Amino acid sequence: MTAVRVLHVVGQMNRGGVETWLMQVLRTLDPACVRMDFLVTRGDPGHFDAEIDALGSAVIPCESPSSPTRFARQFLAVLRERGPYHVVHSHVHHFSGFTLALAHRASVPVRIAHAHSDTSHLDARASPWRRIYLRLMKAAVRRYATHGLAASSAAATSLFGPRWPDVGRYEVVRCGLDFSAFRKPIAESASARADLGVPPRALVLGHVGRFDGCKNQAFLVRIAMAALKLEPSTFLVLVGDGPLRASVEADATRLGIRERVVFAGVRADVPRVLASFDVFVLPSVREGLPLVGLEAQAAGLPIVLSDIITRELVVIPSLFTWRAPTDSPESWAEAALSAARGGVSRADAAATLERSEYSLSRSLPRLLEVYGVTSSATRIAG
Repeated sequence: MTAVRVLHVVGQMNRGGVETWLMQVLRTLDPACVRMDFLVTRGDPGHFDAEIDALGSAVIPCESPSSPTRFARQFLAVLRERGPYHVVHSHVHHFSGFTLALAHRASVPVRIAHAHSDTSHLDARASPWRRIYLRLMKAAVRRYATHGLAASSAAATSLFGPRWPDVGRYEVVRCGLDFSAFRKPIAESASARADLGVPPRALVLGHVGRFDGCKNQAFLVRIAMAALKLEPSTFLVLVGDGPLRASVEADATRLGIRERVVFAGVRADVPRVLASFDVFVLPSVREGLPLVGLEAQAAGLPIVLSDIITRELVVIPSLFTWRAPTDSPESWAEAALSAARGGVSRADAAATLERSEYSLSRSLPRLLEVYGVTSSATRIAG
């Protein structure tokens, strides 16, 4: 039997939500049935590159997306020289229109545009030239995508338009995760806090996310400052990296709370770090369906998050408190400190997530159907 070969198009294989999901899929699939490679539009190494190579897959740089001619030449060379690929699965939102047009030109039979983010608010404020680009890319997606997948209804509307449910080839397919790490008893919360430099009795507001504008970490620092006035033991732990990290660090210094804000960087032990939090705070101004919100639920954490985030995220309703990103830092701080008294058993929470539509074992079979593969290609029980 010949393995189905899938080429994923992504920015870079770092520890973001989409990339973490793709790695869990890669680890789960039988390579005799499905082979996955990753075409990345950034040339610098990603955190997962070494593991991808060890698993027998390839990370293939295809830089210069800002130069369509050069990018097209490189992309078509990859399909020609490394193929044949049976599937091109593109995760680069509007730019998927261009990548799938190229895949169509190369006669790749299955061409998937995957919407992970709701960019509708940004798109509404786009410049005239940007609006032309968006129209062209959306038209290309409609023409060249054989399938359109989305992490949430809002993400689907953002890329495929408001009438996407009426189009048979567009659908929401959950990016399911493996929650087995959250089933294990965590007896190392104290050691995780010690690693982070957080006192054992501190009240910890925690956050995991890339430092960019949509995650709103600058506002998180202001929330922490407000929380400190109400609860002097407050610490803020920020896990992740990105272009705005230095700016957020400067904000913490300017506000006089730098010693109470831990910049933990990129971590491979997110389940362990989550166990050191008292409450998870996510004040995003733009999201699709944040997978870290599923992990926070699996950890049994109370969650205070922006009301722009889709309610499709909710599996355990009792964990959630909603605030508008335009609400005051004081309002967010009060909500976070109040929520920190809640939470549910980690074992119960993990079991609930594993029974949900967000478990890898439940969501992966539909993705494999789109690829033209049966669920026997996986190494997990359904």
